[in-house]
Amino acid sequence: MKNILRILFIALLGNADVTAGEVPLDSLNLANVRQGWGNAASNKSVGGKPLTIGGQKFERGIGTHAVSVMYLRLQGQGQRFTASVGVDDEVAGQPASVEFQVIGDDKVLWESGLMKAGTPPRKVSVELGGVKTLVLVVEDGEDGIASDHADWADARVAMLGESRPEVIAMPVEEAVILTPKPGLAPCLHGPKIYGCRPGHPFFYRVPCTGERPLSYSAQGLPAGLKLDSQTGIITGTTPERGEYAVKLQAQNRHGKSERRFKLVAGDKLALTPPMGFNDWYAYLDHVTDAKMRYAADTMIANGMVDAGYQYVNVDDCWMGKRSADGNLAGNEKFPDMKGLADYIHSQGLKAGLYTSPGPKTCAGYEGSYQHEAQDARRFAEWGFDFLKYDWCSYRSIAPNAPELADYQKPYRQMGDLLAHQDRDIVFNLCQYGMGDVWKWGAAVGGHAWRTSDDLGIELNRVFQVALKNCGLRDYHKPGEWNDPDYIQIGWFNNTKAPFTPSESYSFMALWCLMAAPLFYSGDMERLDEFTLSILCNPEVIEVDQDPLGQCARVVDKHRFTFVLVKDLEDGSKAVGLCNSGEVAADVAAQWKDLGVTGPQMVRDLWQEKDLGEFTGHFSRRIPRHGVVLVRLNAKETGKRP
Repeated sequence: MKNILRILFIALLGNADVTAGEVPLDSLNLANVRQGWGNAASNKSVGGKPLTIGGQKFERGIGTHAVSVMYLRLQGQGQRFTASVGVDDEVAGQPASVEFQVIGDDKVLWESGLMKAGTPPRKVSVELGGVKTLVLVVEDGEDGIASDHADWADARVAMLGESRPEVIAMPVEEAVILTPKPGLAPCLHGPKIYGCRPGHPFFYRVPCTGERPLSYSAQGLPAGLKLDSQTGIITGTTPERGEYAVKLQAQNRHGKSERRFKLVAGDKLALTPPMGFNDWYAYLDHVTDAKMRYAADTMIANGMVDAGYQYVNVDDCWMGKRSADGNLAGNEKFPDMKGLADYIHSQGLKAGLYTSPGPKTCAGYEGSYQHEAQDARRFAEWGFDFLKYDWCSYRSIAPNAPELADYQKPYRQMGDLLAHQDRDIVFNLCQYGMGDVWKWGAAVGGHAWRTSDDLGIELNRVFQVALKNCGLRDYHKPGEWNDPDYIQIGWFNNTKAPFTPSESYSFMALWCLMAAPLFYSGDMERLDEFTLSILCNPEVIEVDQDPLGQCARVVDKHRFTFVLVKDLEDGSKAVGLCNSGEVAADVAAQWKDLGVTGPQMVRDLWQEKDLGEFTGHFSRRIPRHGVVLVRLNAKETGKRP
């Protein structure tokens, strides 16, 4: 009787040929499916059309978009998974390429191999026997996710009895804090080299952990600059061109700390990747003056400034209307832009701003088109120290088929204007990699440039973006940074980021290995202790801020595993053992690939402890979406920088 009812039930779902005990996956709630674009669709492609693979149509199934992951809770009741998979014909003629995987309890059960648009469907038939969690994965073909419309056609799971699979969220992991709390004794942090322009106002807060009160001092500080011994803030006027070797010192009742600090007065700014907070992913169009002041206050209170974060940057949605003479003002949420910059400066931090070279910003607010000189002057008068310049509506100004000069034009114009203001303003080109911006960004006055689209909060792209940036490492050096977008762990716009603890650690580790700008863009009002411990680990940040400014290079790359190695100023190596796949994997860093010989002391940077001396190689089992970050030193044991 039960089987008869089950057959009738399934028939009502729209397919009478479903065998008793088989559950079509299109009948399940797909809300927890994660994918790179759009939403998983039942019985249609992700583009809303009938499921069609290689000319063959399917009535049932699920349309997804790479990179996609679907977790199915089976609790050992699944018997067999079947489907036909492939790239949907709706992207025929496009450079779509994907790879399907079926994973059971951390073991790969089936792989499709590379599939492209027009490839005939490939049948899947996998025995499940006792599998508790089934994972259906669509990876991109290592050429980006554009047009990667992937179908699990006629997908179904044969279940025992009356049990049904359930689409669940990501695996649950315990959030273990690996970073030790800072000690009571002083420990100076921050860049060891700092670029500034002669004759401009100088402003820098010395990062230092340790029990307050602290007393600061400096040896070799050039004339025109002074250090406040109580706040650790250096102010004054940048001296004439040259390099100035300074020794910073901080002490309290528990001890004393020293750190070298080289001032380079010349044309270059941002000689190490800029660090700070940007509000975009945290608040979107809900940002206000009060939220930005709160961010500055919080960075002081929670120790982010002590770890080296300097900037508090307002993104889109602050603009009001222009006056009759063309001057731009803030809107009702930002009534006093100069007052905001002054407040951020009063906390010992730097202030950043956002606009577009187009008539409107991405959110539809007033852009700088035909007011570029006026806006550059006004931003400087307000006291802002950083400008993000976002392509946005400039696409309506540029030709339909832009040439290189068209991509460069608005950035060259603003870069020249900023260089002639009477203050140092770091220039961030938000141009999404168009026209190979990494090849010319510095030549138009840029200090950092986006190499990809907005990352959003889709973690599966983090490894892809990192690999792309590492491929562009030849266009990356002090004062000229490839920017892969913001750090996005924690909370965003009242939503918890869908990352496991391992993924959160991976995010920060990859960005530091790339020497990427470190801008946190999560909700400062919900910044928990776990997230803060990741953002503020001094030994991990030291990898990002290393004076050599190298982006890591990729060695020993396989389909889902690879090793990143980065040369550091002191002769040591930072090494990341990376696993972008959905199952745990063994990864080894071979000395011959890293360019080292002999015994090496290996130090775990997250835990800030030595793991011992290793010869020939270092290996670990890396969890899904995991990165183990270590430092190799042939001469001495590691230590907190």
